[in-house]
Amino acid sequence: MEPIKILSATGILGTGFKEETFNYSLSLKPDVIGCDAGSTDAGPHFLGAGVSYTSRQAVKRDLTIMLKGAINHNVPLLIGSVGNAGGDTHVDWTVDIVKEIAAEQNLSFKLSYIYSEVSQEKVLEFFHGNKMRPLQNAPEMSEERIRNLTKIVGVMGPHPFIEALQNGAQVVIAGRSSDTSIYAAVPILKGLDTGSTWHAAKILECGAASVERRQHPDCHFAWVYPDHFIVEPPNPTMRCTPLSVVSHMLYENTDPFHLYEPSGMLDASEAVYEPYGERGVKVSGSQYIHSDTYTIKLEGVRRVGYKKISIAGIRDPIILQQLPSYIESAAASIRRKVKESVGLSEDQYLLNYRVYGESGVLGELEPNKGKIGHEVGLFFEVIAETSELATAVMAIASHTILHHPVKEYSGFISNTAYPFSPPSADMGATYEFAINHIVEVEHPNELFRIHYVQI
Repeated sequence: MEPIKILSATGILGTGFKEETFNYSLSLKPDVIGCDAGSTDAGPHFLGAGVSYTSRQAVKRDLTIMLKGAINHNVPLLIGSVGNAGGDTHVDWTVDIVKEIAAEQNLSFKLSYIYSEVSQEKVLEFFHGNKMRPLQNAPEMSEERIRNLTKIVGVMGPHPFIEALQNGAQVVIAGRSSDTSIYAAVPILKGLDTGSTWHAAKILECGAASVERRQHPDCHFAWVYPDHFIVEPPNPTMRCTPLSVVSHMLYENTDPFHLYEPSGMLDASEAVYEPYGERGVKVSGSQYIHSDTYTIKLEGVRRVGYKKISIAGIRDPIILQQLPSYIESAAASIRRKVKESVGLSEDQYLLNYRVYGESGVLGELEPNKGKIGHEVGLFFEVIAETSELATAVMAIASHTILHHPVKEYSGFISNTAYPFSPPSADMGATYEFAINHIVEVEHPNELFRIHYVQI
């Protein structure tokens, strides 16, 4: 059979790609153009706050190029996890940009937009019906925890995209989606629900990320056959190698051989990676094992308060020699002052520290803990129930850290250098991931609301 040709525009919508690469890719006559627009990599803020990780200006630039190419070449365009988090507000935000571009460029097409937010009531149905299962390191779930969630999204598979295409949509703007589902949809629609389809989708999900040495975000391209696929970057300055392609199976995945999706599991344990030409790779031997139960992953966040952050530089060798005890002593002083001045007990706010230059990245997992150079960056954060309380605690914390005494010095001392004024920054409402479960659904599209509009 003829291969199904897939163009991945870039790794995340709004991070850019070369227009000349995209235009050349169109000459290869793709059957579909796909683009992922989101991830949980940037944390829970974007789902909770309903804002986009990437800017409107950058998203509009990328979308303009993609829409013009898709409409002018009569190719479907599928975009998932819009606005980074894929909430309903993110879908509406992206659809507004699409409509603006269409008016400016005089483009006409049928648009489908798919909402992925799930109500607390629906989640409670799964919870009480024993249709919910925790994923690794998921918090223990309860009715109270579900009712405290701020936003919940379901991570859709390829089937909402497929339904939209079957109903004549040429452009699909979708909420939270499995990265691979964007690229697997058209092959599955054409009867190719195989290991090669799902494996190719995994390699395409981040644009040109699976090339040997990616200098900048760009397009990627795959030719998918029933029993193998070929991947090759359309940018002639990039190339794939077997090593660069197989290594991408480990990206956002703890297992390089198995990738779980709503409808089953990609098994790449017997996959063979071979050079194809000078810049491509042929992959064969992958299998897709369909599960008996269709499951949808739920991602949800809850608001935990309001955050203030600050960073201070310390290079005094006397302080650095006793840094752990210095911080512990200063923290005790801060807690005492907050109780006296603000009236908050320790359980009414959070005060956290990280020491960059010692263990700021890995924390307790740092193998070289205690090894410090000539300076460190002391990062600290305060989280309280209201912004006013967080501000009050941070004012005490930043002043205490600056002047906290040590026995080696007499008189009033200053131990830290603040690079900014004001010394602290307001991070606004802060959120945490509070649900990481899968639910068993009766139909793949059960949790998703698919709408259409003629542009």
